[in-house]
Amino acid sequence: MRSTRRSIPALAAAAAIVMSGAMSVVLSGVAVPAAGAAGVRESGGRCSPDASLLGFTDALDKTTFEDTPVAGLSALALTRPSRALALVDNVGTTPARLYDLAITDGRNKSLSAEVRGMTTLRRPDGVPYTGADFDGEGLVAERGGGSVLASSESEPSIRRFRLSDGRQVADLEVPQRFRVAPAGQATANQTFEALAATPDGRALYAGMEGPLSADGRDAQGRGLQRILRYDGRPGGAYRPAAQYAYRTDPGLGLVELVALGDDQLLALERGFTPGVGNTVRVYLVSATGATDVSGVESLATLTDQRAWLGKRLLADVADCPPSGATSKQPQPNPLLDNIEGMALGGRLPGDRHTLYLLSDDNNNATQTTRLYALSVRLPDEARLTARALLSATAYQPGPTSGTKLPPDTVNGVTPPFAGQPVPGFSAVIPAGARSRSADRLLAMPDNGFGSKDNSPDFLLRAYFIEPDYRDHRIRVRDHLDFRDPERKVPFPIVNQDTRDRLLTGADFDVESLARDARGDLWIGEEFGPYLVRTDGTGKVLQAPIPLPDGTKSPQSPDLTPGESPTLPASRGFEAMAVSEDGWTLYPILEGARTGDADQRRRVVYEFDVRANAYTGRTWSFLVDDPGLLVGDAAVLDGRRLLLIERDNAMGPSSQVKRLVVTDLDEAGPDGVLPRRTAVDLMRLADPKGVSTPARPGEYGVGPLFSFPLQSVESVLPLSGDRVVVANDNNFPGNDGRIPGRADDTEVIVIDVPGLRD
Repeated sequence: MRSTRRSIPALAAAAAIVMSGAMSVVLSGVAVPAAGAAGVRESGGRCSPDASLLGFTDALDKTTFEDTPVAGLSALALTRPSRALALVDNVGTTPARLYDLAITDGRNKSLSAEVRGMTTLRRPDGVPYTGADFDGEGLVAERGGGSVLASSESEPSIRRFRLSDGRQVADLEVPQRFRVAPAGQATANQTFEALAATPDGRALYAGMEGPLSADGRDAQGRGLQRILRYDGRPGGAYRPAAQYAYRTDPGLGLVELVALGDDQLLALERGFTPGVGNTVRVYLVSATGATDVSGVESLATLTDQRAWLGKRLLADVADCPPSGATSKQPQPNPLLDNIEGMALGGRLPGDRHTLYLLSDDNNNATQTTRLYALSVRLPDEARLTARALLSATAYQPGPTSGTKLPPDTVNGVTPPFAGQPVPGFSAVIPAGARSRSADRLLAMPDNGFGSKDNSPDFLLRAYFIEPDYRDHRIRVRDHLDFRDPERKVPFPIVNQDTRDRLLTGADFDVESLARDARGDLWIGEEFGPYLVRTDGTGKVLQAPIPLPDGTKSPQSPDLTPGESPTLPASRGFEAMAVSEDGWTLYPILEGARTGDADQRRRVVYEFDVRANAYTGRTWSFLVDDPGLLVGDAAVLDGRRLLLIERDNAMGPSSQVKRLVVTDLDEAGPDGVLPRRTAVDLMRLADPKGVSTPARPGEYGVGPLFSFPLQSVESVLPLSGDRVVVANDNNFPGNDGRIPGRADDTEVIVIDVPGLRD
């Protein structure tokens, strides 16, 4: 099911409520002080590449309205651009209630919040609910303006209340397993904390704060949570339609959702550590192609990454500038408190939107009721727009190869091979110097079969290919041989005494490729690691260039007797980018050096093509986990790079295949580069069915398309937000797409909205 995603600026209008006559409003009570008198601070400071703090206000903290404490505010729902409803949770025995807030967004004036009215929430018979039987946590202002939906953690429940008198008029069905034990599997105070409706009101999402007893937490402490989707219409009936699997960060709970439409949501996660303080993070969540887990007894049994909702960090509030905030208890950042409410506001300049957050003070003197306004970037999800495949057994002309491999059948293929296989692509560049097309490419395999010993009969080449995205086939049109007829290579090679001295996989492990301003080709290599320069036909022009800092792999011909390598095998120049003018190379180590204190570090070097030498400048790119690899890199624009970050798994075991943007000009004083995840290659929308029909047993195709191939090693930005990605299939050893069948080489084109923002 794909709910309609309207333009986000219309979200507030879509939920608009006509306030006159719609609430039991009393304006003669004690008003909240003006925001300017209550600690408002403005800030343009960045919380993340996608979020900045506009401001905050403590104007509502420890105030009263109509003899009720303005406290325990757990949910926020915009009703107009400058009005919102705030839901109170179980504050003692006071009546359950909504406050009508007048707010500004902090764009043109200081952020402010003021209570303008109150609605008491009542049973169908008119008796008020209280904190004893109603724990309000989630809130939706329904289209049409006459009612709200409010979730309570007590049972749990989702009820509809009429705004004219606050009376309950409906009660939504809650599946039995979501009930608090012993009636069900839920834990008290860990149920429907989150509630959100799509802009068209056709879908409603209720998120569990904590896991059901049958689901629990995993070994990392991540909550295995369920989000219940209802289908229906505003003001009408809603029925449970599906359950989705969501993993929180370790130790955190899911406390709020915002439904953007098109199966995209925002999720607010929160936790508290005594003596340390709160953790609050906002995620962009994708439910595209989501699996209905209603029939899954325990989410702990889900091993397929695609069965879980995808999420990408939008902002960690601890990383926002404090901006003059003070806290009444220890916090990692004084800006933090017990944030539980979230609502999306209108459009801001630069294709951004206002995001409001609201903290619940739990009616506690050491906590603060605080309203925040952030500017956030919410790009549409990445989409698969084209795909073409080259058969794993599309052997090319040349001598028999694979004669050094064991004669065992692997994934249906038995060596030796009648010709030269194309074992995937480790680098893809435009076929011509000025080309920005995905229709004709120069694609380079690596050393063949994985080691020096087994690849002496594999010829190093680059192929001119033409992907046909209509019939999904890749056609090989020509190739160039890498060769050393002028004997520039100073060490023995396999074809040492032949005229052409064709290079083989026993001589070099070629992994990355770039074209300089003169039209020469530069190869990033792993055995050295070396930079190898050839002309446009593949002829070596000079001796391979080693790293000046002495970094060497175990396969390096430059190792002296007794010398220890400083780089693990197969962790050399897997990635290399070239500047837009073609005069600077940025080769990048695939893995960490043995002596790196932080094994997440991947060194980025700078090489001056004119000077034919390294400049001495380096940067540090930190992968998320020491086990992750940098598969390729390309200049996006200026000195911004687009990198592949990947794990070494394939098929359902794949967890991390992503594209990351960094900027060499934004490195910290320690040389560490910033990073922004641009796209998760395991979660690409395929709304036009580019990847279907599926072949028998094919994994990762359909409305949710994945690239679950082990060695994702080629990335090429095109014009606009389009990107080409391709794989090395490690022929014949990989079967990430169809179990038991050698992976084909795949070239895909994806559209990544906001890639260059």
